[in-house]
Amino acid sequence: MKLSTEQQKELLGILKLRFEKNMNRHIGIEWAGVQAKLEANTEKLWPLNEMEITGGEPDVVAYDKNTGEYIFFDCAAESPKGRRSVCYDHEALEARKEHKPGNSAVEMAHDMGIELLNEEQYRELQKLGTFDTKTSSWIKTPAGIRKLGGAIFADFRYGTIFIYHNGAESYYAARGFRGALRV
Repeated sequence: MKLSTEQQKELLGILKLRFEKNMNRHIGIEWAGVQAKLEANTEKLWPLNEMEITGGEPDVVAYDKNTGEYIFFDCAAESPKGRRSVCYDHEALEARKEHKPGNSAVEMAHDMGIELLNEEQYRELQKLGTFDTKTSSWIKTPAGIRKLGGAIFADFRYGTIFIYHNGAESYYAARGFRGALRV
């Protein structure tokens, strides 16, 4: 998928404004470098736009010196509105006999071209602010847990990050997922 020139310009403006308003998330990173990388890799603008239109408010949270990539996370205060009420993955969606949700977190992330945050990334995100105080977010589940029918999610309550489990086929109006993208 590709954004039009106008859509690219609009998205870059949104990302630049968010970058400048939240400098604590990316200390030591300059917008000019991020913009140059995005302009050289315009195929990454489509996933970032998907993150944006589903309510994720993507922002730069790190720079990987080994790969030369900027890392974007969904930085919306609560789990993105356009990605809630989903079960964990396609297998869980197919396992539901009735009242199936419209999609799954893993499948939506794949379709958007992003990855679900893992536990370590979720903990890093929480160092940048306070997220998921009223919602929760599915996070990448280890294969052993998933094989047994479970999936894990995270939230922030009582001043603490909680990592907990649920059946992978469960879904709630206040649970979505957060993603990461490397550019």
